[in-house]
Amino acid sequence: MTSVGAKVVVAVSSAARNLGKQLDRMGASMEVAKYTERLVPSTRIVSVDSVAPTISPSAAFLAPSANLIGNVTLGAKSSVWYGATVRGDGNQVTIGEQTNIGDRAVIHIAKIQGDLPTQIGNGVTVRPGAIVHAAVLKDNCLIGEGAQVLDGSQVGSHSIVDPGAIVKPHTVIPDGQVWGGAPAKMLRNVTKEDIENILHSAEDMAELAVLHAQECNKDYHQLAIDEDLYEDRMERAEDYWQRDQPSSTDDDVLGQGSPGRIFNNTLANPEEGLKIKK
Repeated sequence: MTSVGAKVVVAVSSAARNLGKQLDRMGASMEVAKYTERLVPSTRIVSVDSVAPTISPSAAFLAPSANLIGNVTLGAKSSVWYGATVRGDGNQVTIGEQTNIGDRAVIHIAKIQGDLPTQIGNGVTVRPGAIVHAAVLKDNCLIGEGAQVLDGSQVGSHSIVDPGAIVKPHTVIPDGQVWGGAPAKMLRNVTKEDIENILHSAEDMAELAVLHAQECNKDYHQLAIDEDLYEDRMERAEDYWQRDQPSSTDDDVLGQGSPGRIFNNTLANPEEGLKIKK
């Protein structure tokens, strides 16, 4: 028979769970900014005043620890990387196509002091740790690591803001210039190599984003398979019998071929395997 102590523990546990649920519902009703969690708990898509972020179905990657908050639009092939925050809580943030927002970067708007949105064009690279606050970044520009582009500023197409530079409020950087320093000043005009690097940076990050998206979407089962394959590849000598690759056909069963031909494989017919290996 169940002891009295065990019954008490079960009753108290049940009461604690119910109390926790009630407190959670109460806290949710008091929240100013509602949020919806996607995929993993650390990914936050947050609505503000009933306005949720708009993410293109063909966006390349949204990192598990990234935050998109409020009136934010993310274009096709664009990516927001680990720890980055894009806040449209009071005004709009628009991010174009094939643009990447680097790790721990912050994109924000102005509402209290001025009424300024943030507009980021196509093919833009915002490096890790940069801050873009209520500014305009035109197509194919690059913001360096830790740089700040402040309220009302504008960075022209094919322009570069060097790492650590601070672009003062309401500064206009023309097309095709490199700015650096604190406060930032014009250093030189961009070269043909600079423009190629800007374009390649956006393309490379878009390709890398697809890889990260695939890896972050894997479940524990797939990760266990990947780990097993990696260990096998590291430990198996090249001159030893190599592991068969799973078939890519839709009618494959357990990596052994199609039904009706399930025994037609190199394991059941080692002579055929030796021919293939030769």
